[in-house]
Amino acid sequence: MITLHHLENSRSQRVLWLLEELGLPYEVRRYARNPKTMLAPPELARVHPLGKSPVITDGEVTVAESGAIVEYLLDTYGRGRLRPGAGTPERRQFTYWLHFAEGSAMPPLLMKLVFDKVRSAPVPFFVKPVVKGIADKVTKSFIAPNIERQLDFMEAELAARPWFAGADFSAADIQMSFPLEAAAARAGLDARYPKLTDWLARIHARPAYRRALQAGGPYDMAG
Repeated sequence: MITLHHLENSRSQRVLWLLEELGLPYEVRRYARNPKTMLAPPELARVHPLGKSPVITDGEVTVAESGAIVEYLLDTYGRGRLRPGAGTPERRQFTYWLHFAEGSAMPPLLMKLVFDKVRSAPVPFFVKPVVKGIADKVTKSFIAPNIERQLDFMEAELAARPWFAGADFSAADIQMSFPLEAAAARAGLDARYPKLTDWLARIHARPAYRRALQAGGPYDMAG
């Protein structure tokens, strides 16, 4: 039995979705974030030394990192599903987006979240203008342009094909769901990006996505 160690409002939601798309039996062990720090609880460190989610256990095997989990599940249980054939252009696209999601898309989104919190953090009144000024400058000069450039790039890619790896839905779309849901919640993905907006609507309509939400509990990317 595969066990998903599931942290609320985290990347592990898309692993739940992949498990549902593959129709695999699994169990969910839920972990709540610390309400003050929003960090994972120490119990997760008993599963993996870094104490982060997602992580799965499958018998004696423990796998962490979203992309590694996706590849493990497809290699072990996929039977050719949700991944284009080896050596095809679609497979190269699949591999690219599987890594793009965390390697390129998430860093500026995470930086935006951090600097938004810095901007609103309680500090002495005489320091607040300085803190806010630094946060605004970094956001305006670096973070926002990078996010916009990436959204423009992804919009153009989906103008050429319906799914990230090609004509068919794949696990690359599952992997891309977290950064794009985060961008829609708090980083400017709106009606200016009709292809991305349509893509989000289509993944949210998938029965396996809806089952994963039921299995994982509340999922709010706006926080």
